[in-house]
This record gives sequence, structure tokens and C-alpha cells, in this order.
Amino acid sequence: MSDSTEPQTDEDKRREELLRAGGSTEADAAARIETSEHDGVTRIDIADTAAVRPGPGPGMPEADGEPEVTR
Repeated sequence: MSDSTEPQTDEDKRREELLRAGGSTEADAAARIETSEHDGVTRIDIADTAAVRPGPGPGMPEADGEPEVTR
């Protein structure tokens, strides 16, 4: 926990919370999303550097555009 009396940014608070868990590393606090704003619309993308990504992983049929086989 920070001893500073200066107000923390949202990013500082996020990093501190993610590093508070036992065994956590700097990689746990790495940014996983990137945001951009164009014409008043905010776009949220998964960062290329994100260790974990939503959805099926490479090699999964649904990731490769193949229909999922159900039995």
C-alpha cells in the first residue's frame, strides 16, 4: 500500500490492487486492454501483449472458423 498523501490515479490504484495478492508479479499488473477514442466513441481492444485473451484459443475449431462438433 502506498504511503503517499498525493491522490492516486486509477491506473495506480489498479496496479496496487493487482500486486497486493501473495505471489503476484509485475506481469500480473500489466495492461490487458487498449482504449482509443474517435469521434466521441470509445473503442476497447485487447492488448497485443495480453497474456490471456477472451474466446477460444488457437487450434480450437471455433477459433479456426470450423463448426463445433457436438455429440
